[in-house]
Amino acid sequence: MYLYALGAVILYFLYRWVREMPRVSDKGAKHVYVTGCDSGFGEMLARHLDALGFSVIAGCFTEKGEEDLRKHCSARMTTVHLNVRSQESIAKVAAAIKDKVGERGLWAVVNNAGVATPSSPWDWMSFEDYKVMMEVNLDGVVAVTLSVLQLIKKARGRVVNVASVFGRISPTGGAYCISKYGVESFNDSLRLNMKPFGVKVCAIEPGFFRTAVTAYEAHWQSTLSMWKKMPQEVRDDYGPDYLEKVEPVIKGVPKMADADLMKVVHCMEHAVAAEAPRKRYSPGWDAKLFWLPLSYMPSCFTDFLFLASAIKPAKAVN
Repeated sequence: MYLYALGAVILYFLYRWVREMPRVSDKGAKHVYVTGCDSGFGEMLARHLDALGFSVIAGCFTEKGEEDLRKHCSARMTTVHLNVRSQESIAKVAAAIKDKVGERGLWAVVNNAGVATPSSPWDWMSFEDYKVMMEVNLDGVVAVTLSVLQLIKKARGRVVNVASVFGRISPTGGAYCISKYGVESFNDSLRLNMKPFGVKVCAIEPGFFRTAVTAYEAHWQSTLSMWKKMPQEVRDDYGPDYLEKVEPVIKGVPKMADADLMKVVHCMEHAVAAEAPRKRYSPGWDAKLFWLPLSYMPSCFTDFLFLASAIKPAKAVN
């Protein structure tokens, strides 16, 4: 019985491996729009797709990001200034893409732009702190997708949305997890809506990787800033030495993160370039072996695990 089950599992993975190998042809005629290309996954993906022969349209927030890509990529690379918090900026880029791709349409959009700070207990935050992250991580994803969706339908192409394992489980406060849950929901509903038009919709759900998102300095400065501006009564709830206890935890995050960013980039590239892409990709062993299995556990178990490892406030009720 066990041998039959093992054989079935082996046959399934062999079938999936063979099915997922073929890549699309005529890459030079296929335009791929990538957001958040100033650094990290977006920059690496833009360069990688350019090297593979795709015509990349890279959305950058800074002039330096645009200059660096033009300097290191082929003449096929097109860079555009993009602020995903601005409808005017999104619409301007979409109009330029429409002129560029014509009746062929847009092969793919990769919604990669995102921010991760501040991430803190809810009673540290103001609504403005929450809103900024939602505008980038969720509203920006929806706005960019809708701005080019008709072009993608013309090409029968792809929408690739970068979510997170924290779109499956919420171990921390702040808007990050909410924004990624929202991306997951948008991705699932869009996948069903676009299926009749031959458009494929994929989610990338990375674990911890060593990028600006997990960098110590950014998180520590964000934590200090929020601590200083919160009311004294909230600081009293946590105690004067709370920051001293938190700092080693923040310092430890980059050490736990995977330094091989190409694990994520290869998943993004497969979603763009494979004839039969997956609906979901979970790059990183922590995602596969810890976070995703944990997301299926009972809440009583995950609550116990997270609370047992959390730093307790001074006025915590025993």
